[in-house]
Amino acid sequence: MRLLIVRHAEAAPGDPDELRPLTRAGRAHARELGVRLRAEGLVPDAVVTSPLLRACETAAALGLGEPELDERLAPGATAADMRAAAAARGETVVVVAHQPDCGRAAAALAGGPEPPFPPCGTVLLELENA
Repeated sequence: MRLLIVRHAEAAPGDPDELRPLTRAGRAHARELGVRLRAEGLVPDAVVTSPLLRACETAAALGLGEPELDERLAPGATAADMRAAAAARGETVVVVAHQPDCGRAAAALAGGPEPPFPPCGTVLLELENA
């Protein structure tokens, strides 16, 4: 399975945290990321997102398919949560989640150091099917 982990784009400050929307720049970066991924030939079988607004907006702005909400990708998601959210959804799956979860999950799944994960950052992993 190819798993593309995406950190949500830049979000506006606010309260409650789960309802923070993307900034104008964040929406633009997410759209640009989607264009770049399509240009690189990435066509996911599924896009799975945290239920928080900023992640949902990022997933939609990517334009890679209709996002599916998965509570396991909310803040606090583990590598096992990300793998489980992607399981049985196809050979190539995009997950949109939060930091520090994205970096920690990428490190755990790849068996290496934690990569930097700026807003709208990505890591593509090739995982053995479980």
